[in-house]
Amino acid sequence: MPLKDKFRIRIAAAASLMESVIAVVVLAAILVTGVRVVGEVFTLWTTPDASSGFTTFLGHAFNLIIGVEFIKMLAKHTPGSAIEVLLFTIARGMVVEHTTQLENLIGIVTIALIFAVRKYLFVPSFGEHPSVFAERPHHEEHEHEETHV
Repeated sequence: MPLKDKFRIRIAAAASLMESVIAVVVLAAILVTGVRVVGEVFTLWTTPDASSGFTTFLGHAFNLIIGVEFIKMLAKHTPGSAIEVLLFTIARGMVVEHTTQLENLIGIVTIALIFAVRKYLFVPSFGEHPSVFAERPHHEEHEHEETHV
């Protein structure tokens, strides 16, 4: 194997290791923040402006969800997991932020486009790597056909 190929393989391995380290750091941050977010639930009882407190809580909860989806994206390496991160991020902006009607419309159209791409243009095998986390399609109806051949 040429030296150039060995170098590329080592760089790819180093990048994968860095990606895993970042995922672990993000997971640790999610755990720490998650404990604090649970504590926020109890402060809602004593907050004079419960609506504002709830909006703040909801923003923090969405951030945790986006963080979890981000970690799944790093672990799975599939286009589907990247789409999930995008959907949660857009939804967070629409639900938590004080956006205009035009910004809400743009968010809704964006989500609709993501769902359309996912349904009609999404190729499940594109970019997939064999993984423990890989989703396996269910082919029960084809099992019977193969036994009669």
